[in-house]
Amino acid sequence: MKDFLFVFRANTEMPKPSPEQMQDTMKLWMDWISGIAAQNKLVDRGNRLESAGKVLRPGNVITDGPYTEIKETLAGYSIVKADSLEEATELAKGCPGLLFGGNVEIREIGKM
Repeated sequence: MKDFLFVFRANTEMPKPSPEQMQDTMKLWMDWISGIAAQNKLVDRGNRLESAGKVLRPGNVITDGPYTEIKETLAGYSIVKADSLEEATELAKGCPGLLFGGNVEIREIGKM
């Protein structure tokens, strides 16, 4: 089996959810991740990422980032194991972020 990184992006144009909606959404995420774990395909459930950050460019140029004028933000990540990119993509199809205009980038993790 190979390891795959799920990179979750959120749509920044969606309205901010209420506390109740956030709780319901968290349950969807936990149920989805638990389903992957039950298949023994979860390597690291990952975490959500805070919105503030910095970008370091060549020449030690540092800027604030990510940029809020874009329509999506990097929201978090998970690592799963699967036999193929196609199987990993099938696992990603249950991602709750898709219900709210987000997306999942699926990338195989190469070994060094």
